[in-house]
Amino acid sequence: MSDTASEAPRAHVRIVYLGPVSPHWEVYGDYGDRAVIDEFRSRILARLVLLPRDDPQFRRNRERIMRDAERERVTVEWDLGLVEIDE
Repeated sequence: MSDTASEAPRAHVRIVYLGPVSPHWEVYGDYGDRAVIDEFRSRILARLVLLPRDDPQFRRNRERIMRDAERERVTVEWDLGLVEIDE
């Protein structure tokens, strides 16, 4: 079994939360093979299409997406629309 952590990523996607009105999510491919990005996008949207970010199922599906990304060697950036406050 090869070590996928040491191999270069095949693609990078940004997953953006659009808000409480459906559709909730958009997936942008920043770089990589377009076929890999399109296939990965369809799997992501199948998991997230009707889920707002505050739904408990979202956390479980997010973990599944991250495991899938690791297997496919796709880096993922999440934009959940949350503002971080520095204290």
